[in-house]
Amino acid sequence: MEKIILHLDMDAFFAAIEQLDNPQFRGKLVVVGADPRGGKGRGVVSTCSYEAREFGIHSAMPISQAYKRCPHAVYVFPRGKRYSEMSKKIMKILHRFSPDIEPVSIDEAFLNISSTCKLFGSVENLGKSIKKMIHDETQLIASVGIAPSKFVAKIASDLEKPDGLVIVDKDHVIDFLAPLEISRLWGVGKKTLPQLQSLGIHTIGDLARYSQKKLIDQFGKAGLHFWNLANGIDAREVERHVAAKSISKEVTFDVDKSNRDELCETLLYLCNELAREMRKKNYKGRTITLKIRLEDFSTFSRSKSFSQAINASNLIREQVVDMFSSFDRKGKKVRLLGVGLSHLQIGGGQIDLFEGSDKQENKIDRVIDQVREKFGEKAITRASLIHTQHDSQWIRD
Repeated sequence: MEKIILHLDMDAFFAAIEQLDNPQFRGKLVVVGADPRGGKGRGVVSTCSYEAREFGIHSAMPISQAYKRCPHAVYVFPRGKRYSEMSKKIMKILHRFSPDIEPVSIDEAFLNISSTCKLFGSVENLGKSIKKMIHDETQLIASVGIAPSKFVAKIASDLEKPDGLVIVDKDHVIDFLAPLEISRLWGVGKKTLPQLQSLGIHTIGDLARYSQKKLIDQFGKAGLHFWNLANGIDAREVERHVAAKSISKEVTFDVDKSNRDELCETLLYLCNELAREMRKKNYKGRTITLKIRLEDFSTFSRSKSFSQAINASNLIREQVVDMFSSFDRKGKKVRLLGVGLSHLQIGGGQIDLFEGSDKQENKIDRVIDQVREKFGEKAITRASLIHTQHDSQWIRD
């Protein structure tokens, strides 16, 4: 059976929901992210409406820079619960078109429609039906790409945004990819892009025609990956049950911090919030990562891996504080802190790093989780986090 993959990507998802819920925002420049505070705000843009994108605003842009470009925009703080609610509605709609669905993020997913497209008359009809049903039931707009592989389908969904529908059949994949800029290739980032350009590779077609051996010599396994994608080779299947690759929490300080006690208190808060989400989702992870961004925007990460997976608050806290204590800031203040767990698995045993003391901590974690679930977020907290719980000197990202 010929493989047919559909990639759905919601258009300006967060901003579109804000415009939906607030009719006065419709047709206006809406930026979802941190508070710009008159151009002095910290944090970044989560997303923005297409009206705002015309001013050069984009996701991950510093919110202060966005404000300078467009001070008259409407700036709103993200409402994660609302966005998650809408995402669940959209994913339920997608299940009407195929049982093989792989959510990629809150606003995009892959579907294997190889065996179901005939039920809708044609691939094009299926794509149009999905877009119409989503719009009818949520008033939101989606873009769709349909192709023989995940890679090509994702590129196709992005080409005619907003409200796009691009279909690439198997006989025209190479012609479709050839003129596109090399930066569209998965895995080509800020470091790899100039290296490829120095070889005279500026389009995906240039890469497809380049020597496979030379690419491997220069980039190793990544070189083969690039060459395969450029030639339309992508055998990955749509996976129904894909666990999250990582879960992380981070904050951007309103004012750069240098006091070690304040920084450690913030790390304790992040570790507890991370551990709580891990437990809620029944995840454990084997790799802990600490992220530090200094006042000059230089960003560093430190990681530690274990043979078994963990999610207990005390284990995460002790490892993160240890990594932070050994990091040399060279006297610079800290702008952002983040902690994350990766190499996740569902459930499983808890590594005993501290001679069994984690058992009591696990009981405490469960009690805190239960009290918060029943009586609210502020009903209970650890004594070590009393100051942090009420600290307004940072922005939750």
